Amino acid sequence: MPTILITDNGSIRPAATLQLRQLAKKLSKKTGHTIYPVSLQHAHRIPAAKLDGQPALMFHEFLADQLQQGQRDFILLPLFFGNSKALNSFVPEQIETLTRQFGEITLQIAEVIYPLPQGEPLLADIIYDHANETAQKHAMPLDNVVLVDHGSPVSRVTEVRKHLAQQVQQKLPERVKLEQAVMERREGREYDFNGDLLQQWLVKKAEAGETSAIVILQFFLPGKHAGEGGDIIEICDKVMTQYTQFKIAISPLISKHSGLLNILQARLQRVIDETGVTPRST
Repeated sequence: MPTILITDNGSIRPAATLQLRQLAKKLSKKTGHTIYPVSLQHAHRIPAAKLDGQPALMFHEFLADQLQQGQRDFILLPLFFGNSKALNSFVPEQIETLTRQFGEITLQIAEVIYPLPQGEPLLADIIYDHANETAQKHAMPLDNVVLVDHGSPVSRVTEVRKHLAQQVQQKLPERVKLEQAVMERREGREYDFNGDLLQQWLVKKAEAGETSAIVILQFFLPGKHAGEGGDIIEICDKVMTQYTQFKIAISPLISKHSGLLNILQARLQRVIDETGVTPRST
């Protein structure tokens, strides 16, 4: 019976780990299988006192503990939009190290949330819902809408955002153009595939005489960049302070939408169907 992990890259912000735990709890209830919230990196730096007294579960240490108890089979549900370096390099390196220490390990990695080239229609539905809900909540028109991700030096990561934006665009009224931006990017023309910085995009709209904008977050969990006290809120507040007639509304995080559980459940079920294994039940 495999042990199931839902895995993010990790954050030094307590809110990220706490939200990952909530997601694992809800998914466990939905699927009937025990699912552990495990981070790849960074979260070990969060004091346990800020995590309800329970330290974050870390990938290497969690697997080592399971292996010491005789467990050899694992399923990893990646909370990643695409096949990032963390999944393609970091995870295999950790498995190789653990294999040398404990012997053979079977790790089935489920499909990412937005695999290319097919994408994931349910994620497009989530982004569409968040655009409409944010506009309604803040009584704003869907005139200036921007989909924002972290930004990456790797073009294939940006391709996920571009493909997702195209799918969402098809759901929006013809008059609405869903634009794109990044929270941060490296300098240099070789990184122009990222597109505009969010701050640049917002300033451009404000200086063009627009009065409002809606920022749609392509982020799963709160942390250093998204959520309360994150960089994106600071960027938006800075622009609104500079342009007092310009109002900005920010969408919820993707983990706040119940549709994410449906995507994760489908990813898990596909692994179960393909391998014929039965995970631990709650």
